[in-house]
Amino acid sequence: MIRKFDEQRAFSRSPGVEIRVLVEPNEMFNAGRLYARITVAPGAKVTPHRHEMETESFYVAKGTVEMRDNDTVVTLTEGDMIITPDGEVHGIENKTDGPVELIALIVSREQGVDGKSLTL
Repeated sequence: MIRKFDEQRAFSRSPGVEIRVLVEPNEMFNAGRLYARITVAPGAKVTPHRHEMETESFYVAKGTVEMRDNDTVVTLTEGDMIITPDGEVHGIENKTDGPVELIALIVSREQGVDGKSLTL
């Protein structure tokens, strides 16, 4: 399957943050809720939040970004990643003058192949 850029579903939940879905959940046998490229414009952020029953991972594909990992704020650059386990707090902020691109994956304990729970 080939999915060109303009065929990827895109949405935003925060100003200056675009989420572009790379693979839909049903294409991952519902083993993942989100596999996406996230572009964070200069000055934009995703406020700290948590996911229950989910783990979210971020890979920095381009740029430098501040990531909150519970009570710690770390600066990540291209090639770095952060894994946020179930129930932990995370947030994103771009304090640079260029865009940041992240690859994000959310895996849920509530979903799995044929709707069955996954053992993580």
